[in-house]
Amino acid sequence: MDNRKILDKHYETIAWGVGFIWTGILGVIPGDQNSIGLLSIGFILLGLNLSRFLSQIPVSGFTVVLGVLACILGAALLLRPVLNFPYFEVDLFPLLLIVFGLYLLIPGQKSVESG
Repeated sequence: MDNRKILDKHYETIAWGVGFIWTGILGVIPGDQNSIGLLSIGFILLGLNLSRFLSQIPVSGFTVVLGVLACILGAALLLRPVLNFPYFEVDLFPLLLIVFGLYLLIPGQKSVESG
């Protein structure tokens, strides 16, 4: 296996591990932590792709889009009281399950097509 592929898998494992640990930490803190959770998951995904870019590994457009969307939604939820956004609620755990499922399915389709 190519060194870049090994490094990419290492980066992915770290990002998912940090994401799950951070989600768990936010889950034990009383109160609504969804805005902080979404914002931080977005930063984790964008950080993963920054690491890939700096290591000259191809960046995943899927996780970049997810990272940007998570940052925007998290920031909107966090700034809702300040900017008088209309009220909407996002439950973090089901959203993460959906994202994880999409992450597993969408890249899997690409590898089947090329293989």
